[in-house]
Amino acid sequence: MRHYPIYLDLKDQPVLVIGAGKVALRKTQGLLDAGARVTVVAPQWDAAFLKLPVRLVRRRFQGSDLAGAILVFAATDDRRTNHRIGIAAKARGILANIADSADECGFLVPARLERDGVQIAVSTGGVSPRLAAEMRRKLEEIL
Repeated sequence: MRHYPIYLDLKDQPVLVIGAGKVALRKTQGLLDAGARVTVVAPQWDAAFLKLPVRLVRRRFQGSDLAGAILVFAATDDRRTNHRIGIAAKARGILANIADSADECGFLVPARLERDGVQIAVSTGGVSPRLAAEMRRKLEEIL
């Protein structure tokens, strides 16, 4: 694997999520669980976002949205937009997770579970997120 596993302290750190569908919602919930200050930029969003303590910006992504963010998640349903976000983030030295292209990611988000203060993360290096999720489910059953 070419990735280096790491756990980040995101408490009170500014994180940007672009997109507001199911994938973006799942990533946003994980970020909030980690204590991040999340801004979500999207022209429309799943109603579940309205219940979350996030800053919602109703419009399409603009390069200036990256200002101040330490991480960015591109989770739109548009391949070209996600690609453009990845390029813009990289140019600014910001690590980006591109939901539809593991090859463009500066970091990957593993399948993870937490029990009694122990957190386990499973990754396939972006090759098979379904396999990682299945392994997480099996570990969950064992624990």
